[in-house]
Amino acid sequence: MRSPLEKARKNPESMKARILTAARHIFGEYGFHGTTTRMIAKEVGIDISTLHYHWGDKNDLYEAVVMDVNNDLGKELLKVEKIVHGSSLEERMNISLDMMTDYLFDHPEISNLVLLRYFSKTRNEVDIDFKVPEFSGDIAYAMGLAKDAKNPSPRAMMEVMSIMNGMHNFISGENYFRLMLKLDRKCYIDLVKETLKFILIPAFVLREGKTKKEVSRPPSKTAKEKKKSQSKQS
Repeated sequence: MRSPLEKARKNPESMKARILTAARHIFGEYGFHGTTTRMIAKEVGIDISTLHYHWGDKNDLYEAVVMDVNNDLGKELLKVEKIVHGSSLEERMNISLDMMTDYLFDHPEISNLVLLRYFSKTRNEVDIDFKVPEFSGDIAYAMGLAKDAKNPSPRAMMEVMSIMNGMHNFISGENYFRLMLKLDRKCYIDLVKETLKFILIPAFVLREGKTKKEVSRPPSKTAKEKKKSQSKQS
């Protein structure tokens, strides 16, 4: 039997899907504790009993929102990975940052939900959480941060997380930052991309260059080997 989330995703015009869409935006705006099911019902234009009929209680709906966001984010990351795989590291990062930044600016509730869940204290009983999903291993592999997509190191996963969280912060803080910088939205988005590339690409490209040099460099002689060689020459 399909879950309510599966039914909503199967039929985007259904009442379940309409409630889910409204819930994503409102939970993203106000967080779990600042959101009520009454607010979501009002946004959709239905009574509270209809919402509970389709989704159960607030925890059930929030859990579905988290799963839905993780699902969408995962699909987008896999799409990026397929496009960038095999290109140079600099090109991979350029394309990835452009695509993911555009996607997240089009769906700002994702960044809001991720950051609210990471950094705010939640007392709800929802067990599911935002995670760096398994497909992030593919991203780490495509970027050359991991040799094996199935078993990326904690360091590689942290580096993927640092890139994603950099984007989330600029997107979630758009209203505050744009006002402070006095920029229109297009200029702000362009500057976010430029700034992320300025910070991230040189660091990763520089390390890749150093790694290649270390791999191609012949191994140095140990102290014993040097001493043995000197004794032979004398």
